Amino acid sequence: MTTLQDIVDIGRSDQYLAVVSTLRADATIQSSVVNAGVLAHPITGSDVIGFVTYGRAKLSNLRSRPQVSITFRSGWQWATAEGRAELVGTGDVNPHIDADGLRLLLRAVFTAAGGSHDDWDAYDRTMAEQGRTAVLVTPGRLYSN
Repeated sequence: MTTLQDIVDIGRSDQYLAVVSTLRADATIQSSVVNAGVLAHPITGSDVIGFVTYGRAKLSNLRSRPQVSITFRSGWQWATAEGRAELVGTGDVNPHIDADGLRLLLRAVFTAAGGSHDDWDAYDRTMAEQGRTAVLVTPGRLYSN
């Protein structure tokens, strides 16, 4: 049985790169590569998979159709999580997460995906300027080879 620990282990072995697939309005698939990782949900504390985006296609798709698939791979080893996306950002306000909570959430997603930063203030400014959104996915289905 595939677990979120499998996601972490496979992700760690290839810089936490993952393919994210969303559903377009015409029922075709839109995919892109992101850095993603497992972290605690900022409200519930349950484990979720998170990534950060500002891409119009992904955000538009997820706002209308929150179903998402995330596949991590390293060599021939892979694990996929399917679930519903929860968006938290300046354009996707969560009443339980204020501006400071969003700033901390973006940092948490970044570090869960293997990132580190020498100047967190500069990181925070860049995320705000670019209007980045945190995408949190609660897995409904996990599977792997």
